[in-house]
Amino acid sequence: MHSVQVTPAEVADWRAGHAVHLLDVREPWEVQLVSFAEAQTIPLAQLAQRWEEVPEDRRVVVVCHHGMRSLQATMFLRGRGLDNVWNLAGGIDAYAAQVDTTLARY
Repeated sequence: MHSVQVTPAEVADWRAGHAVHLLDVREPWEVQLVSFAEAQTIPLAQLAQRWEEVPEDRRVVVVCHHGMRSLQATMFLRGRGLDNVWNLAGGIDAYAAQVDTTLARY
């Protein structure tokens, strides 16, 4: 499983270079608490119906609270042939703790 994981620091580098599409699979109430402004939101429960909305032409990092739902989503998308999809290890919570301490934690 480790090969699909990307660290918060790596995601920060990718974001700085605008070389990444963020996909947030959390529920709308969670996104209201804290989110990446540029992220596309598709709750995990809707992903099976909406996965074709995910871009195939660039690197995609899937985000959730702690990295478990996003790992499920990453494996689902890779199973649909999207090979450039990565899971943010530790989720947005780890990103807030390690990279951007201005982000709210819940």
